[in-house]
Amino acid sequence: MILMSKMENNTVNKAGSTGVELNLNDGTQRYQVTKKDLKKTADRYNFMACNIFNYESQMGPAVAWAMAPVLRKIYKKDEEYKEALNNHFNYFNSTTVMSSMILGATLAIEEKDGIEAKETVQSLKTSLMGPFAGVGDTLVWVLWPTIMGSISGYMAQQGNPLGAIIWFIANIIFWFVKRKMFEVGYTSGTKLITNLGKSLTTFTEAASIMGLSVVGALIASSVKMTTALNFKVGEVSLALQTDILDRIMPSLLPVLLTALVYKLLGNKKWTATKLILLIIVIALVCSFFGILTV
Repeated sequence: MILMSKMENNTVNKAGSTGVELNLNDGTQRYQVTKKDLKKTADRYNFMACNIFNYESQMGPAVAWAMAPVLRKIYKKDEEYKEALNNHFNYFNSTTVMSSMILGATLAIEEKDGIEAKETVQSLKTSLMGPFAGVGDTLVWVLWPTIMGSISGYMAQQGNPLGAIIWFIANIIFWFVKRKMFEVGYTSGTKLITNLGKSLTTFTEAASIMGLSVVGALIASSVKMTTALNFKVGEVSLALQTDILDRIMPSLLPVLLTALVYKLLGNKKWTATKLILLIIVIALVCSFFGILTV
């Protein structure tokens, strides 16, 4: 009885070692993620993150492939496992080291709440991948290679083989850093859902709003579409882009283009590859006739 009491009062804050513990809600057993699971999942993701990258879901397939073994342990029912796996096939893109933290946190949420947390998992990924990518791109893709690459490259130019060795060792160390970040994300995710408790629905809504805000900001900053058309009546000339569209709503054309792409993606006859080709054709034709400008 004392042992059972301790199990009931126990809150998991880090990966366990046994792999299974009692589910307090229905008395059944649920899987507890182990440190071995975390390492395996992190290694699978970091190895394949960019190797199966595509323009439709980007890192989505890598996430699903990395999470598949541990999700199979969490979800005993085939339908729940398929649903969770398909959820991770959705669009995802972030710097690998920072996305390790995001995926670690989502794993902790799925371990705790199961398939009921599907929307929370997707909202968390969507809301964090953009901001985390900004930090990761600065530290990982700019600062890290610039410093280490410059040192190693200079030594290599001087004929010193130590330059190549330093670069190789630095990347091995960085691999373990990414693995650790996954564990940090898992621990943070566990603490998050433990502290939120019944407020998880509110958190899901907040994460969804943040995710939509991030996507909206990306449309305005990343999608470029302007027109060179002018309305001319007598001596009066009116630029359609600056004098009309920008005054109605800046980045109106990018928003309309994004809405069109989103609408077509909902049609089974259209794929991301077909849409890319369609946009290229439209850009070439409209640019040739002076309708659109770069």
